[in-house]
Amino acid sequence: MSRPTKAIIDLQALRHNFELAQSLGQSSSHKASQTIPMVKANAYGHGAVEVASALASIAPAFGVASIDEAINLRDNGITQPILLLEGIFSPDEVSLAAQNNFWLMVENQPQVDAIINATLAQKVKVWLGMDTGMHRLGFQPNEIQAAYDALSNSHNVSDDIVITSHFACADDLDSQATSEQIKNFDLHLPKTKNTLSTSLANSAAILAWPQAHRDWQRPGLMIYGSSPFDQPQENADRLKSVMSFESAVISLRNISAGESVGYTANWTAQRDSTIATVTVGYGDGYPRSAPNGTPVLINGVRCPLVGRVSMDMITVDVTDLPQVAIGDKTVLWGPDLPVNEIASACGTIGYELLTRMPARVPRVYS
Repeated sequence: MSRPTKAIIDLQALRHNFELAQSLGQSSSHKASQTIPMVKANAYGHGAVEVASALASIAPAFGVASIDEAINLRDNGITQPILLLEGIFSPDEVSLAAQNNFWLMVENQPQVDAIINATLAQKVKVWLGMDTGMHRLGFQPNEIQAAYDALSNSHNVSDDIVITSHFACADDLDSQATSEQIKNFDLHLPKTKNTLSTSLANSAAILAWPQAHRDWQRPGLMIYGSSPFDQPQENADRLKSVMSFESAVISLRNISAGESVGYTANWTAQRDSTIATVTVGYGDGYPRSAPNGTPVLINGVRCPLVGRVSMDMITVDVTDLPQVAIGDKTVLWGPDLPVNEIASACGTIGYELLTRMPARVPRVYS
């Protein structure tokens, strides 16, 4: 019998979340949006090839960070266009992108020059990035017209250039920053005789900022069933968790009041206690920073983590659990224990816990 630590990936929940993103875009006042699921970083830890394959019949394209991630999808049978969110890293990647129908995000002048100067047998589709306030990537608003003109006049670029930007604070429902970025974006769209396609909405904007729904939307975290918000939100509450991170109890022991558990002895029993050892640790992506009291589900009951997280094991106080035995199912996060709750206890965000799930943990698709 193999080690019981695994990540169960619910593909039906994945499709539900993607279809929710689609429906929100299509119900906005803007014309119906097309939805590109983000499968970068191994589909946020869920398995890029498996996630893309599960959505291939309903997704018009996919988004990844780099050409290496895109090639992995192509090599595994994904035929849809693939958007490279960081564009090219060297000029030789332009021809490779053109050959493989990879769409290129363009956010600086060297990328523009590389595309214009390339010798291509096929045209490339370009997404032109505008920095509307996040100040990470993209042309300044007053530079967009020149960049657009240069690309649209190149025989290497297809006619349907997409103008895009990214939000800094869309997950903050009380912030005015998102509205200001939308205004900045609309004010500086390039003037052209052609019909412009645009893209603004990430997961948070799809869920809560309908004025950001444009021709293309780019859901990431939401399709994996996690909310980008730190408070309830009516659309986010409709999401279904996709990953259930599970393991099992492998040992039980009784300790006396005053005895400590684990490395550094950072937890001491205040009463006679029963301790369950679970075979999962930071080598499996469970955060070492998880403090005492972080909830763990054993047989569906919340029990507190006690003692330092080890590489391969954690210890849990099950004194108040009526029935517990070696082999009992343990859930670290999943539908009944949101990954965002665990992340908050550890001082981080759900994105990080999901994306750093290592290859050591088998993914089981259902």
